[in-house]
Amino acid sequence: MLLFESSIYAFGFYAALNALIMLVLSVLVVRARVRTQTSIGDGGIPKMAGALRAHANNAEYVPMALVLLWALASPLGRSIWLVHGMGIPLTIGRVLHATALTRSTGPSTLRVLGMTLTWIAYIVGIAGVLWFVFLPQPNPLSP
Repeated sequence: MLLFESSIYAFGFYAALNALIMLVLSVLVVRARVRTQTSIGDGGIPKMAGALRAHANNAEYVPMALVLLWALASPLGRSIWLVHGMGIPLTIGRVLHATALTRSTGPSTLRVLGMTLTWIAYIVGIAGVLWFVFLPQPNPLSP
């Protein structure tokens, strides 16, 4: 299965999953807007806050995470294990965090776990990219 053989395919998999998460969160925002008849912002309606923050928080974290994932998958790194090591906690973390925020804006174990997994993904990505930048590996494609 190419998902476990190619860092580029693995990157595409996590990019698609995280795009799907963003799409679902967007639909939840639109649904909340229709239910609360709120055309822009939160309209001062507390029920809008969870959906808006879940979507916004995802939009704040996922783009840079995908840049890091791409660097790990690209010729810079070509590390399928680091792509999975970052992609799995990122994706699970984003799902847990979004689930928690769409249920309640108060503190929750799911929310903390989601952010912790997201930060772990960032640490893996940052460390991996810096490793490949400062300790370049031989390119198996060059003569």
